[in-house]
Amino acid sequence: MAKVTELVSRLAAEAVAAAGCELWDVEYVREAGQWYLRLYLDKEGGVDIRDCEAVSRVVSDLLDQADPIEGSYTFEVSSAGAERALKRPGDFEKFMGSPVLVKLYRAREGRKEFAGVLRGYREGDITVAVGEEELTFPKSEVALCRLRIEF
Repeated sequence: MAKVTELVSRLAAEAVAAAGCELWDVEYVREAGQWYLRLYLDKEGGVDIRDCEAVSRVVSDLLDQADPIEGSYTFEVSSAGAERALKRPGDFEKFMGSPVLVKLYRAREGRKEFAGVLRGYREGDITVAVGEEELTFPKSEVALCRLRIEF
């Protein structure tokens, strides 16, 4: 059986495209004893509240009809955000050369967070320029890699 996120991605794809958006990610997570189903949208020029509302209304009805999730959950639709997580190879390709923050499961050189510029991605391994140094983090060490806004 397919994962909930995969089922919802397929279910929501047409509605998201009709709203002129791209489905960036789908999460189905448990937080503080409550299940959350979240759709994250992206769009050239940015996602606004009207985009989220349009997608939410249509996808909510589709979820009610298909009923792919047992039990109760909270459904949310939002922008992927400026500091979005990079997860798929295509995400890394799209944002090559961009500022990122890499968070590790365990400290390396006394640190668990490294801010730098994304320089490479190969089979899950992430290479980041941190100052004058290029560091490669194996997939098994990386808890999260997200875009970083510099001010």
